[in-house]
Amino acid sequence: MPRSGKKGYKGRRKQFSNPEEIDRQMRAEKEKEDDADSDPESTSESEESSDDEQRRKGVEGLIEIENPNRITQNSKKVTDLDVSVPKELSRREREEIEKQRAKDHYMKLHLEGKTEQAQADLARLAIIKKQREEAARKREELRKEKEEAAKYKR
Repeated sequence: MPRSGKKGYKGRRKQFSNPEEIDRQMRAEKEKEDDADSDPESTSESEESSDDEQRRKGVEGLIEIENPNRITQNSKKVTDLDVSVPKELSRREREEIEKQRAKDHYMKLHLEGKTEQAQADLARLAIIKKQREEAARKREELRKEKEEAAKYKR
């Protein structure tokens, strides 16, 4: 396996297991098999104790550690949950709801024409309508003048 998460390199030295270590592990496995064949009850107890030792490495088994930040996950049953109690909202959720209510209130006032922006928009619209009416009236007058000029030319 490459070291430090880098990709392998062809010239890197390979690591092999020590042959003495392999022999020692094989002898230990044979002894366990021989013990299992001779006395099945005693091996189950020794396996349980060895499992506990393997789970707790180092001094974990010797020292009880109370970490206030460590929270154990306790699963709750559906029957234990109290649905009738209203759920407390977080600060962000409350602020989001207040913001939405304020926005809805503003839009209601805006549609009624009670806000400054709505009044400014209505004033702008009135000016634009007036300009368009004047432009339409001027076009109509120009059209009539052209028609009259066309009549006299004939």
